[in-house]
Amino acid sequence: MIEKVTMAPQGPEFSELVQGYWRLGEWNMTPQSRLTFIKQHLELGISTVDHADIYGNYQCERLFGEALALEPALRDQLQIITKCDIKLCGDSYPSQKINHYDTSSAHLYQSVNHSLQRLGVNEIDVLLLHRPDVLMNADEVAEVFSDLHKVGKVKHFGVSNFSPAQFDLLQSRLSKPLITNQVEINPLNIQVAHDGTLDQLQRLRTRPMAWSCLAGGQLFNGQSEQIARVRQVLEEIREEIGAQSIDQVVYAWVRCLPSNPVVILGSGNIQRTQAAVEALSLTLTREQWYRVWVASKGHNVP
Repeated sequence: MIEKVTMAPQGPEFSELVQGYWRLGEWNMTPQSRLTFIKQHLELGISTVDHADIYGNYQCERLFGEALALEPALRDQLQIITKCDIKLCGDSYPSQKINHYDTSSAHLYQSVNHSLQRLGVNEIDVLLLHRPDVLMNADEVAEVFSDLHKVGKVKHFGVSNFSPAQFDLLQSRLSKPLITNQVEINPLNIQVAHDGTLDQLQRLRTRPMAWSCLAGGQLFNGQSEQIARVRQVLEEIREEIGAQSIDQVVYAWVRCLPSNPVVILGSGNIQRTQAAVEALSLTLTREQWYRVWVASKGHNVP
């Protein structure tokens, strides 16, 4: 059973690992199978779940909601995160010509209401802006956030894929602190460790959420020279620390970062979820961590 961690000085608490549901539509599960999976990861202590309105072409929230409706009391055990502001072309927006971002008040209200309906819940625990919108009016977004909180539709707010400057801009207009920045962190892409993103979050004592920790599977099947170097080092470290698989090494590597990222898992296989929980007991030395960094960069530290 894993522990809860506080995401920011004023909360909320998340489970130390987060179950991601962006591929739920690909898992080919019946509603009962989905419910069983939810209950299984809850038994492991993973109570926080990550969604977005667009996942599965706007279908994954609905699939999750169908499962939750079979046992509504489970809602009280979950912390539900969802994201909005991306508009995809397709049946949901038939008049659109291109995919784009929209943080207008009209779209934010619409997205939240649709997510509540699809998930079958009365309140979202955390709402994240999914991608930075160049046309974002921070005052307008702040007004929407305040209203959504007052009417009891959203408890907390955060962002995803925001730069430090974009984070600061939005935070400057809010009375409630942003509680996370969900960003990509993996051995093939550690840009946020060098561009100030993780430094800012460490300063604010606000935990990032780490998405695509396994680089979308590239660490297992990619063919580039960089991936080959990283995979070899991960395998060496796996043997040194007694890990079962290199994904466990990656989770331990991400969790070494002093901003204390919360790892998002993407598999619908409960055995892989169990292995991720077991990885919480693994630790890397600083030298082992930097061996992965060097393998990724292709050169020694300066």
